[in-house]
Amino acid sequence: MTAPSPGTRPGRPARPADRRAGRQADRARGRSATAVERAPGSRHWLLIVPTALLVLAGFGYPVATIVVRSVTQPEPGLQNFSWLLHDATALEVLGRTLVVAAVATLITLVLGYPYAYLMTVSGPALRGLLMLAVLMPFWTSLMVRVFAWVIILQDHGVLNTVLDALGLGRTQLLGTTTGVLIGMCQILMPFMVLPLFNAMRSIDRRLVQAGMICGAPPWKAFWRVFVPLSLPGVFAGSLMVFILSLGFYITPAVLGSPRQELLPNALYTQISELLNWGRGGALAVALLLTAGVLLAVTAWVSKRVTGKSAQVTGGLEL
Repeated sequence: MTAPSPGTRPGRPARPADRRAGRQADRARGRSATAVERAPGSRHWLLIVPTALLVLAGFGYPVATIVVRSVTQPEPGLQNFSWLLHDATALEVLGRTLVVAAVATLITLVLGYPYAYLMTVSGPALRGLLMLAVLMPFWTSLMVRVFAWVIILQDHGVLNTVLDALGLGRTQLLGTTTGVLIGMCQILMPFMVLPLFNAMRSIDRRLVQAGMICGAPPWKAFWRVFVPLSLPGVFAGSLMVFILSLGFYITPAVLGSPRQELLPNALYTQISELLNWGRGGALAVALLLTAGVLLAVTAWVSKRVTGKSAQVTGGLEL
């Protein structure tokens, strides 16, 4: 039963005039509610003003200053970007930075995916221990972790001692790109594992079981059902790790070598040691554009891939 319209009596059929009056009253109430929401006193958008001011002061203004200096110092023009595009050393540093970031992302993904999967299938006790191991680096100072790696990676450190005991011989790790990658991957691992775990635990495991019921072996059901559904976590973790890798400074400075410096270290050298704000600004703009292009490409690919993988929940073609 529907409630009687305004102006009608209970037990008596509503006349056409009464129904029209009821509809008019409903529209009037809707207009009044909209008017209240749009009233000058309900300015909910003011809640974002503090955050917007903080972002402008802490990010927008410094970035704008760097961009302006990249085209105005030592004189107005694009000579700093011309130097970046034609200087062999600058291009080598930029390429090395991209390669190191890509390799660090791949290593953390290969190691972090099974770890995150183990967290989703473990019991509460083991899952808590695994989560504790992931979060533990956040409770330790970055400088402490980096200098701990110095002790581990040095020529007579723990790692080389173990390699020598196994008959593999000692190898130089400190002051090399390999040593930098080891330190970076350890620091960045939580940023890969946590998005993966968040995506995996939301997957309905009955879909994998349905794939096996349809005749697929367990490995194929996992590859064709579980992996596509976990791609949002893969994209989120990979994007986060790659962008963070582009901005690493302390780890390459301590574990690496000046002959194999990365872009943030070259930027610091240009600004703090050579006082060349123009070239430093060009390097910073290149780093910012790289991150922006990566965000756009990842968002496009993620939208297409996750859209296709979502069809898995509608039908399993195994």
